[in-house]
Amino acid sequence: MPATTAHDIQKLIDGLSPESLGELHLRDFLLTWDKSRTELESVLECARILRAMRESNISPRVFDSGLAVSQFRDNSTRTRFSFASACNLLGLTVSDLDEGKSQVAHGETVRETANMISFMAEVIGIRDDMYIGKGHSYMLEVAGAVDQGFRDGVLEQRPTIVNLQCDIDHPTQTMADFLHLATEFGGIDKLKGKSVAMTWAYSPSYGKPLSVPQGVIGLFTRFGMDVRLAYPEGYALMPDIVEKARRFATESRGGFRVCSSMEEAFDGAQVVYPKSWAPYSVMEERTTIVETGDSAKLQDLEKRCLANNARFKGWECTDELMKRTDNALYLHCLPADISAVSCSHGEVAADVFDRFRTPLYKQASWKPYVIAAMIFLSRMNDAKSALSRVLQRSDTRVS
Repeated sequence: MPATTAHDIQKLIDGLSPESLGELHLRDFLLTWDKSRTELESVLECARILRAMRESNISPRVFDSGLAVSQFRDNSTRTRFSFASACNLLGLTVSDLDEGKSQVAHGETVRETANMISFMAEVIGIRDDMYIGKGHSYMLEVAGAVDQGFRDGVLEQRPTIVNLQCDIDHPTQTMADFLHLATEFGGIDKLKGKSVAMTWAYSPSYGKPLSVPQGVIGLFTRFGMDVRLAYPEGYALMPDIVEKARRFATESRGGFRVCSSMEEAFDGAQVVYPKSWAPYSVMEERTTIVETGDSAKLQDLEKRCLANNARFKGWECTDELMKRTDNALYLHCLPADISAVSCSHGEVAADVFDRFRTPLYKQASWKPYVIAAMIFLSRMNDAKSALSRVLQRSDTRVS
């Protein structure tokens, strides 16, 4: 439940770990598994604090000027508006880098673009999730460019890079998912041992990124959850991420196993996350074809993948499957492919989706606060004191 008094909010602030906050200062947020568990917990707690402040009509603006640059190389609704909301919450102005309207279209290098957009920027949010081996690498290239610009005295400050989804991980999504679960189950400590079915589900489209399921298994296992990954033959995730999940589960004394069916994964589960993704091998092949510019080969790949997807139309989250669970909470990053609504046959039956519509929207509502927390903790030299000052200042959002 959100805090309702300044005293409640100050107690949340007092509970933050100064050591982990210091580690987050001036650091990018690219992959959850690059952060310690205490650092992840600090981001989650800061998100709760920022939400509590806003719900208590307290303005958490800590910037009176500054730019937040968003670069979406793939379409987005929730993440795009969540990033804008997060930056506005903290007092930053958002400017979208549209590559088609910039000199990038004329061959401007990543190094040059990164510096030109960063003169007064505090944060750069990037989504680049379409091609295996490209998105995360691009974010590292941008990070390297602004590092050099700051060292050379070109930039007054080095902006923070936030991963708004890449080919490997989707940290803002999975952190919001996890915070939603913590809220629904009564706290992070209550999630240890809870069983999660992260399963593939049928979609009438191909090419959906692997970053959400990989992000889920890479994060939830850190906190001792019992994660069951299920997919049809040929739809495996990146092997190194799966191995990370196994190791995290061992370290946290949680669980991780791969199942061969939705039924096996759903049996007794307390959380289910049925979501379509493309096979890792297909995404690799797609990247290679795109680099060659062979449109005929790309069309052929799409036909083959859609035909293969169609073999597994039975991988749908139905009411019958939900009855096999332990009254499970249904999660989805949205938009879901809803059978007989957004498509003839998809990831989830309409009656299941409708039953969980409100919880799904609540799940999505955590993302602006998670992004705001990532920015806040990276930009504030003493984040704990900064939060206390904001609380003591007690500026109202609406008078």
